[in-house]
Amino acid sequence: MEKRLIEKNGDYISPLGFGAMRLPIDKEYEKSIELLREGIDKGINYIDTAFFYGFGKNEKFIGEALKNGYRNKVKIATKIPAFSIKKREEMDEYLNKELELLNTDYIDYYYLHSIDLKVLKRLKKKGIFKFLDKAKKDGKIKNACFSYHGKADELREIIDTYDWDGILIQFNYFDENIQVKYEDIQYAHSKGLGIFIMEPLKGGLLSKLPKEAEEIFKKENSDLSPADWAFSWLYNIPEITCVLSGMKNKEEIEENIKIAETVKPNSLSNKELETIKKVKNIMQEKLPINCSSCGYCMPCKYGVDIPKAFQMVNEEHLFNEKHIENQIKYILTLGGVYNEPSNAGLCTQCNKCIPLCTQGLNIPKELEKVKKEYEKPGYNQLLWLIKHIAYPIFNKYIEYKR
Repeated sequence: MEKRLIEKNGDYISPLGFGAMRLPIDKEYEKSIELLREGIDKGINYIDTAFFYGFGKNEKFIGEALKNGYRNKVKIATKIPAFSIKKREEMDEYLNKELELLNTDYIDYYYLHSIDLKVLKRLKKKGIFKFLDKAKKDGKIKNACFSYHGKADELREIIDTYDWDGILIQFNYFDENIQVKYEDIQYAHSKGLGIFIMEPLKGGLLSKLPKEAEEIFKKENSDLSPADWAFSWLYNIPEITCVLSGMKNKEEIEENIKIAETVKPNSLSNKELETIKKVKNIMQEKLPINCSSCGYCMPCKYGVDIPKAFQMVNEEHLFNEKHIENQIKYILTLGGVYNEPSNAGLCTQCNKCIPLCTQGLNIPKELEKVKKEYEKPGYNQLLWLIKHIAYPIFNKYIEYKR
């Protein structure tokens, strides 16, 4: 892969970065290490993690995976949980703990995790900028950065607040102008910052599209998958340094690297860009809840699986699924048939999830819509029938077949 230059610090970064958050380290630890190293061996030199991912478990995994010479081949990016910091001393405690977990003397790209203007102002009073200055001076971090989940009209003010080295933002062809405008990306680039992209597939939503949207892509180029188109759109933007992907197998690594090697800045034709725009318009017409399935709203104190509840509604509308079939799937998945219930109706409107949403959704209000959609009169009776009659009969049938 042809590396992209960050003008401010002179680093050359692979256009594809490895997002480690979704690696199955609990169930497939050794396979995940092998997978991460596979990506590095094929040219990926930017690894993204955070203390918040498993509360240190993900960072410890990265530290193990980068042994045997792999640490020197990559730039480590991790994040301090800015949203939970209450006093200055905690900043040093987190940094030192993360250095220990990552088994390294320094962190290449150190981010304030998921900030907006309000959070940054609070942290400024706690001494966050002095902390970052000292950490850089002491050699514990190389670059000070922030990941952003705020309003589009606040980003430039944050960029101008401190001498940042890089930003991590949610950007894809569907979410263009929601949290970040292209003009803001240009502005950050004009200051020499590294620009890193998360959620290129919007939590996987852009990798599986409505039939009519897929047909548009196939007509233009039958060799490219919907995911390929989403990554191509990002790689085409010259100001973008690196796009993160949470790859889960070697096939995904190979496919993503192929696109990263193929698509150069400003290489897509006007016809290709217009094709992506047509698909975006179809998605906008069909998608009822703009959820990216990032999971930042979880866990819910009352047990609601918020991303899954929203996914059920979105998939029904996107793929024209039959409502009764989707309602049964909703009951089987969230109703508590074979595990604890996690349906939308458990929401108590406590509103604690609202400030956590990266999309700015009023989550309780949206959950109420899901409840009305799938938990209509007769829901409890249908749940009882499935749980106590249909499901046990099905299990006995399976046992009989064995």
